[in-house]
Formats: sequence, structure tokens, C-alpha cells
Amino acid sequence: MNAVDGKVALVTGGGRGIGEAIVRALVREGAVVVVSDVLDEPAAALADELGQTFLHHDVTDPVSWRSTVDAVMAAHGRLDVLVNNAGIATSASVRSQELDEWNRVLEVNLTGTFLGIQAAARVMREQGSGSIVNLSSVDGLRGNAALHAYTASKFGVTGITKSTGIELGRFGIRVNSVHPGFIRTAMTAHLDPAAFGIPLARAGTSEDVAEMVVFLASDASGYSTASEFVVDGGITASLPHTTAG
Repeated sequence: MNAVDGKVALVTGGGRGIGEAIVRALVREGAVVVVSDVLDEPAAALADELGQTFLHHDVTDPVSWRSTVDAVMAAHGRLDVLVNNAGIATSASVRSQELDEWNRVLEVNLTGTFLGIQAAARVMREQGSGSIVNLSSVDGLRGNAALHAYTASKFGVTGITKSTGIELGRFGIRVNSVHPGFIRTAMTAHLDPAAFGIPLARAGTSEDVAEMVVFLASDASGYSTASEFVVDGGITASLPHTTAG
């Protein structure tokens, strides 16, 4: 039996990057996956390739959340897993950070996650079960001087995971956060992971993150809630260093 056989999952921002890897891993492990995104073309192509469903979905809009969850329920009758993956980042010094950029990052990353938890909890309470997995970051555990809005949003995701995990546990709903470190994507392709002092001495992959999400979506993590799961090769435990030999 696969890890998530028969479970119905909704993955936001599922059209590319880490979201795409999460979708592929969940499908491989037996889940029915609804891929949601504002980027219609790549997300729809992925869903079509895998024989799954795509829904256009703006995570900052409560009406879009309600219609998306209602569509999942109409098609499948339940929602077992929500992966709040959609997110954005901007880089600026504290002196030059524009307020509209600050607000937009928090709107997508934090408010979008809150709205997702709220929408999913509505149906998961009736079911008496569910797993909500929120994508935070190692920057939701430590500071990053180049990413103030992103860091603030991801600390917020860490916090809302804990508070909602406490509230929803008695209804059989688990809420956990995943904290990727240096992950090799198009945005980090120009960076040398050796410069970051990663104890495992390599960059992470989107698949590394996806495997943790599958675990949290599955019954194997059934006694875990309101907790952080770090996928960072040990980087948050270590100061930058070089090792002889």
C-alpha cells in the first residue's frame, strides 16, 4: 500500500517548483490531487499529464478559497490533505522595502495560509479528520537580512501552524509546518551551496521537501501536530564553517 492511498489532496501553487514536486510525490503515493495555482498554463499541463484536476485559485481571496474547496468536495466528497504551498518573496533592505511589496508578500504567504486553514477546517471538522501542511522556511526559524517581508511572513506561518494545530486537534485535524533550507531551484541555480556551510554538503532538492510533505499527509505522522519539520541538511543547526579535508 502506498503512503497516501485514496486520500484527496489540494496543493496550492502546485504548478511548478516545490509545488510541482509535491503534486508528483502525492500522486505517486496514491493520492487524488487537485492542483491549484494562479499560473494556469503550467499547473493545468501538470494536472493533465498526471490525470489530475486543475483549478484556478487566488489564495489571497476568501471567495476563491470557498469556491475551490467547494469544487473539491463536489468532485470527491472529501478533503483529506491541504498543502499550503503558494508563496512569493522579494529582496530589499529595511531602508528600501516598499510597503506595497511588504503587504503583498504577507498577503500571499501568511494571509493565504490562514485562509486555507480556515477553508479546509470547515470541511475537515465535519469529516473528523484531516492533515494541513504549511510550507514555511528556515527563514521562519531564524532571521534573513535580505528577506524581511518573507522572513516575517514565514515566522507568521510557523506561529499560525502552532495556534491552529492546538485548536483543531480535538477535531482530528493535524496542522504542521515544513521548513526547507537551501533548495536547488531556478532561483538558486546561480548560488554555490558550498558557501552556506551545509553539514550534509549538498543543496536540497524539491523532492526532498516533497517527501516530508508526503509523510505529514500520511497516517504515519498521525501523532504529530502543531510542529515544525525541517528539511535543510542541518544548516539551521550550524554556523557557516569550512572543514579541513
